[in-house]
Amino acid sequence: MNIKNKKRSFFERLTGSMRADEEYEEEEIKKISVKEDKREDNWMEEENEEAELAVDVYQTPMDIIVQTMVAGVKPEDLELTIARDIITIRGKREENRKIDEGNYFTKELYWGSFSRTILLPQEIEPEETEATEKHGLLTIKLPKIDKEKKTNVKVKSI
Repeated sequence: MNIKNKKRSFFERLTGSMRADEEYEEEEIKKISVKEDKREDNWMEEENEEAELAVDVYQTPMDIIVQTMVAGVKPEDLELTIARDIITIRGKREENRKIDEGNYFTKELYWGSFSRTILLPQEIEPEETEATEKHGLLTIKLPKIDKEKKTNVKVKSI
């Protein structure tokens, strides 16, 4: 029950006192509001943290496709690490302009390091991976391993 909606006794109103359970609730409300104030003040100071890329992952009959937006990142600033069942995309978006923080009305673009590790739904051939970037859209084509593929080997006599 909200402490502001509780009806206080005449004595509590006269002396300004409150019940112990109300005092506890009020302390918790103060703690929460202090945490929220600190979080709002420091939202731009999280420079050391890496952002997580948003991705689309889908499949075709032969490939797993990973797509993500990397607008403003040079291809040489992207690093792809690929294993048979996992892929990691890392990069850094550099801000080249110098604008005083007080002159911003809105600041929503992310600048700095980012990464994303994706557990693939199926094993792939890392050596045959293709990665292309067009208009800021990075597309990574990961060929699936064909586990049904069979090869007949002729035995030679030596």
